[in-house]
Amino acid sequence: MTARDQTAPSARPFPPGLPLLLAFDLDGTLIPEQGREVPAATVEALARLHALGVKVAIITGRDTVPPHVLQTARPDAVATNNGGRIHFGEELHTETRFSAADLEAVLAHELEDARLVLFTEGGLFVDLPDGTQPEAWMVARGYQSLAHAPQEGIQKVGFYHPDVAGHAARLRESHPHLVLTGAQEPYTHFLTVTPAGAHKGAALALIAEGLGIAPERTVAFGDSDNDVAMLEVAGYAVQSGTLPLLAEHAHARVAGPEALGAYLHALADRLTVPAGG
Repeated sequence: MTARDQTAPSARPFPPGLPLLLAFDLDGTLIPEQGREVPAATVEALARLHALGVKVAIITGRDTVPPHVLQTARPDAVATNNGGRIHFGEELHTETRFSAADLEAVLAHELEDARLVLFTEGGLFVDLPDGTQPEAWMVARGYQSLAHAPQEGIQKVGFYHPDVAGHAARLRESHPHLVLTGAQEPYTHFLTVTPAGAHKGAALALIAEGLGIAPERTVAFGDSDNDVAMLEVAGYAVQSGTLPLLAEHAHARVAGPEALGAYLHALADRLTVPAGG
């Protein structure tokens, strides 16, 4: 499938020429869901685009990006924790943390036997229901018990429970400034909460400014509800996959991570053609 075949209902011309910033969500967009490596075709296409002068950013809900992704995608900027933590290369640009009052409100839940994860710069702190085994990624990260969590420096909170939608609704009413994602398709059992201003749209705007690229020269790729803010801020939005709620925010669509390489190669071909050619 070519880029021309992957148009979505809302038509807008792709930004012509350079400069250009491409911003990618991670899971379900740049890599397969919960994957750790960028598909080979995408790696090749990104190398071509880098050589042409295109800038690349990764903006993810994860708190860390797998080493293979960093090595092969070679992003100019990375935003983690749904945009709450931004790096340009090795330099930390932005780090957003919960206030004590906001964190108290987030943790005051009524989700019996919920699995709860608090993310900090230095690690993660987990509350597991009795008899529940930690997931492999928690073990690999060297998680600690929630009882040892610090009182300050929390950057993201994750809830895993069938009824997270109720907790999300209460927080939206009492603390509308907080950023909530999930608790709906495709993550009905998972809720992420980040501090005010820590969302992917803000991250894209800050990254574009830091790289000296106008907002209309940005292209965002995403597959889930936490990508909506980024797709709305971008000059051009590309949906990965078929989640219905993203269709109204996207100008084009790719089938998923395995189809992204072909889309990016088509973009590289377009940029390689001389102006007027």
